[in-house]
Amino acid sequence: MTCQNSVSIEAQLDGDIAISDGTVSDDSSRQEMVVVADTSVLPWQHTDGRSIAAVLAEEGLELTILMPCLNEARTLPACIGKARSFLERAGVVGEVLVADNGSSDGSQEVARHHGARVIAVSEKGYGSALIAGIRAAHGRFVIMGDSDDSYDFSRLDLFLDRLREGSQLVMGNRFAGGIQAGAMPPLHRYVGNPVLTTLGRLLFKSPCKDFHCGLRGVERDAILRLDLSAAGMEFASEMVVKATIGKLRIAEVPTSLSPDGRDRPPHLRSWRDGWRHLRFLLLFSPRGLFFYPGAFMFGMGMLAMLRLLIGPVVIGSIGFDINTLMYASAATVIGWQSMIFWVSAKIHGTREGIVSPDPNFDRALGQITLERVLLASLAVFLCGILIAIGSVFSWGGEGFHALDPSHSVRLVIPAVTAMLLAVQSANGAMFVALLKIRKSRPDVIEMQ
Repeated sequence: MTCQNSVSIEAQLDGDIAISDGTVSDDSSRQEMVVVADTSVLPWQHTDGRSIAAVLAEEGLELTILMPCLNEARTLPACIGKARSFLERAGVVGEVLVADNGSSDGSQEVARHHGARVIAVSEKGYGSALIAGIRAAHGRFVIMGDSDDSYDFSRLDLFLDRLREGSQLVMGNRFAGGIQAGAMPPLHRYVGNPVLTTLGRLLFKSPCKDFHCGLRGVERDAILRLDLSAAGMEFASEMVVKATIGKLRIAEVPTSLSPDGRDRPPHLRSWRDGWRHLRFLLLFSPRGLFFYPGAFMFGMGMLAMLRLLIGPVVIGSIGFDINTLMYASAATVIGWQSMIFWVSAKIHGTREGIVSPDPNFDRALGQITLERVLLASLAVFLCGILIAIGSVFSWGGEGFHALDPSHSVRLVIPAVTAMLLAVQSANGAMFVALLKIRKSRPDVIEMQ
């Protein structure tokens, strides 16, 4: 394979850059290639007298096209060829980088043979490969996509245009760009992707309409600041969610999806990976997972308890009495515990950068001190004790004989509920106080 009128630059892993001649040979010993357009677009000498090698060494590449890889020897030649053709056609100073996740089919040598730089990623997982690839990228921008030939790397113009305009995350939208027949299973096309994307947009107010498109572009430094960590397929959701929370500039462009070129089943497992995406979205949204359900259960349970303490409720032929009172008590306790857990999750998530900061929450938390909560918990606990003592006196008035449950339980249940809520509140306040303690990390001064 020979590319005429182009300048090839070998970018070594340690960052050194050296100019080679104007052709790209099939020599498999040449491990990494950087395509620098043709010499009519990018001359050998800049006006300040610096050579291309000096400029690239100082300023870096503009674009890295990143492909995660696990046994993709069959489709890598097409993907790399399309990526390099885009760089040459668009006159972009860039590289093709393959992040290999332990291939056993010779994908590494295939990638090198076709002019890509290859890094080995020992930690398994789609996310692990992409995180390592972003860190190893030499480009200011990184456009990443699956190496199964389902995305067209020769048509990345819209992604790069948006990045150059200032966007820090550019998402592809397969539903806007077109999904070819057989490219996406019906379960993914009509259920999985729409449901998870809708949930993500609802929980995080994200503008993205295709959370799981595998073709996306990023500003490298901005994405690295997000400290992405998901090792599996849920990395796709993590990037969108953290970018939204971090208020990165997000754009979306249409892209097409074609049937992949593999001769084996895909790595994606529908139910397993779908659950991992759903779990991630829920854990990153403690308000939706803990506060709203908890507040609903607590409110409904408390209202039901207050009404049933007066006496039974009959609606038509259906009666609600002490059994319902017991369930209402359980709902109250469970709901309160969920809201307390939401407070803890909110504090931890905000500190770790996985939950959006909320000034109103911070102000309210500042007013609810440990001492105030402990005093309130003590008061509620004493109320429960007083109600319990009252039930004992009521029992004594009956000579400590068997009591009518419909009467005695109406005292016992609220007493126990009050004591449980008090203990939960006190423990929750203590835990929140622990979360607020930040360990001091003094600077380490190296002694000469």
